[in-house]
Amino acid sequence: MSIAKDFEAPEDVIFPNGNLESNEPPLETYLHLQQMLLLIKCLDWWWRDLNHLNNYFAAGNISIYYSHRQRKKEDVRGPDFFVVLNTEYKIRDSWVVWEEDGKYPNLIIELLSNSTASTDKGLKKQIYQDIFRTPEYFWFDPKNLEFAGFILVGGTYQPIEPNPQGLLWSQQLSMYLGVHEKKLRYFTAEGQVIPTPEEVAKWEAEHAEQEKQRAEQEKQRAERLAAKLRELNIDPESL
Repeated sequence: MSIAKDFEAPEDVIFPNGNLESNEPPLETYLHLQQMLLLIKCLDWWWRDLNHLNNYFAAGNISIYYSHRQRKKEDVRGPDFFVVLNTEYKIRDSWVVWEEDGKYPNLIIELLSNSTASTDKGLKKQIYQDIFRTPEYFWFDPKNLEFAGFILVGGTYQPIEPNPQGLLWSQQLSMYLGVHEKKLRYFTAEGQVIPTPEEVAKWEAEHAEQEKQRAEQEKQRAERLAAKLRELNIDPESL
């Protein structure tokens, strides 16, 4: 029997149906949008061949509905970026906790702005700590590059200490997070920045061009050597 059948909502409660859509406002600036998309596509690309990690959901700026007694515009939050592990990899319009086996995000990242910073550092942090019990919470300001991370220890968020490179380790993702060229990026356990698909394509194109140039140089060198041998009445084909 579903929870909905067991629950009788008071008149002033708006009980949500399934397939709830996100009602989040647009991101603050184009910089915030770029950063959110960067986090999503890099994670999807990096985990593309790791079959044991494919059961996850990563999204941004969509609503998380976390109270069965849902009131309009209450008990709903929309992190700028979040990851839920050990769940079905599929497209969703929102994350509805009671329809997802009670799962909350394993990691949340908020992108700070002048209008949201106080809420992200205060109310939202408190909700993610006390209600979501999200193991890791990070925030990043795309404009002034403020970056901080917290891990849930004994029910309370404790700051994550940076390594000598200034990177913060995420136990949930098994990778570092850090600022690279004014963007929040993922890093390997060895401290190497994880590339975007576009960066990989560019590197491969450059590598292919270098190999082509090297092959052309080798061909020209061989032709010059063959010409020199002919000048000495030596057939290069006989060698």
